[in-house]
Amino acid sequence: MIPGAGSTLGRAHIPRGVWTLGLVSLLMDISSEMIHALLPLYLVTVLGASTLEVGFIEGIAEATAMIVKIFSGALSDRLGRRKLLAALGYGIAALTKPIFPLATGLGWIVAARFVDRIGKGIRGAPRDALIADITPEAMRGAAFGLRQALDTVGAFIGPLMAIGLMALSSDSFRLVFWIAVIPALLSAALILFAVEEPARPAATGKATGQAARWRLADLAHFSPRFWLVVAVAAVLTLARFSDAFLILRAQNIGLPVTVVPLILVVMNVVYALTAYPAGALSDRLGRRGLLIAGTVMLIAANAVLAYGDGVPGLMAGVVLWGLHMGLTQSLFAALVADSVAERLRGTAFGLFNVASGVALFAASVIAGALWDRFGPAATFMAGAVFAALALPGLIAFTPRENGQTAS
Repeated sequence: MIPGAGSTLGRAHIPRGVWTLGLVSLLMDISSEMIHALLPLYLVTVLGASTLEVGFIEGIAEATAMIVKIFSGALSDRLGRRKLLAALGYGIAALTKPIFPLATGLGWIVAARFVDRIGKGIRGAPRDALIADITPEAMRGAAFGLRQALDTVGAFIGPLMAIGLMALSSDSFRLVFWIAVIPALLSAALILFAVEEPARPAATGKATGQAARWRLADLAHFSPRFWLVVAVAAVLTLARFSDAFLILRAQNIGLPVTVVPLILVVMNVVYALTAYPAGALSDRLGRRGLLIAGTVMLIAANAVLAYGDGVPGLMAGVVLWGLHMGLTQSLFAALVADSVAERLRGTAFGLFNVASGVALFAASVIAGALWDRFGPAATFMAGAVFAALALPGLIAFTPRENGQTAS
């Protein structure tokens, strides 16, 4: 138990390192979203890329991040150096940002996105494991909720800054991309100089004099409830396909193209406002009930987006979608930390992130196929069905999953 842990939860009691890691995420998300909000349009209108090429670039980028995540998490367990890998990931991402305004052809953008996603894959699992390492068990949900809330603030500040800067600069993509470099560099500097890693035993391989490496045998040390967390999260992710389908639904309903991006801003505002309170509440009341509530919210969101009328129905569905995100995402991260021993947390977060990433890819493919063949209502109702399928798994969680760490 970390000194100072207690039942009284609040922002003031969350370790400083969690706040700092949250700010690191916020700054990097501002930078990334300033670029990514404009990148598809920049590729097509400035560099002359086709829609197929845009899809190829994004597919390569996300697949790369998924593959790297599991290895970085396992490596952080073996080395016992989570901050080193997290800082490396943020540093790599920061160094790619100047390539976007400097790029003169599609090849440079492909390379930048590829390397940027390597950075994202490297940092994710070690960062989450580091948060679990430095946070008292009794406030783990609050800590992950705070980190997620700050990250999500960046996800809506970034596009808003991009919109404003484009208006002020007469649509100068490169100026926006150059300004996006600043928060990325600040993010990398912050984790490098302001985050301290707690002392922890050397990894198992080092302690026994063996070479540090990932072994399949490590999978046998994960408890059945960890695999249940992974399975339920993956099924639930099948119901929560890419945000691009929220944009497509807004266009389908008839929302003017110029304000369509505000759909994601609304969703992320709701997400940011609910992530920390949900995490803190889960430390007091347990995670299962809130996860069930969040799943019900997703079922409702999909139903409203399938059959809701006009813009009011669209906005109601988007708000429910944001509530679902706030009630589930940080809680799943806390459940992963609750369900594994400290020495395997990095590997556990890597496995969890890979499973969720594969499910998100599958969900988006399924959603696109249903949309093309049967229309948007079929896509969102399929999402509601997948969300309902996750409910039995959530109900199966025992009180042990709600705050006791596996040994």
